[in-house]
Amino acid sequence: MSQPSASRSANMRAIRSKDTKPEMRVRRIAHSMGLRFRLHRSDLPGSPDLVFPRHRLALFVHGCFWHGHGCKRGGKGPKSNTGYWLPKIERTQARDVAAETALKEQGWRVAVMWECELTRDETIRSLIARAMNELPK
Repeated sequence: MSQPSASRSANMRAIRSKDTKPEMRVRRIAHSMGLRFRLHRSDLPGSPDLVFPRHRLALFVHGCFWHGHGCKRGGKGPKSNTGYWLPKIERTQARDVAAETALKEQGWRVAVMWECELTRDETIRSLIARAMNELPK
């Protein structure tokens, strides 16, 4: 039996879209690397989690389940209420592609960090450095 929509809404309110633990880790490490950024710029497509205006880099920190990543956590898919969750995840993926395309059309570089990649600080540092190094000098 599916949940009533009021109960589903209450459950969805508990899901954070900003200031998640993975995002906070990336922010802390980027700041320790001497990088300065803006958060969740709503004037940019997709409201990137971190924006490095000087470098024209938009960085998204995606949760594997919510964005349908192909890893162990995100690739399994939902176990229950699939009629609701599968279309929702597909809409999220389509929204991600549209936001990335629009940002690139506006001259922004886009990097995506997946929750499963953010297990070690050294890994996060190297992902940030790689995103920065891919920028033209």
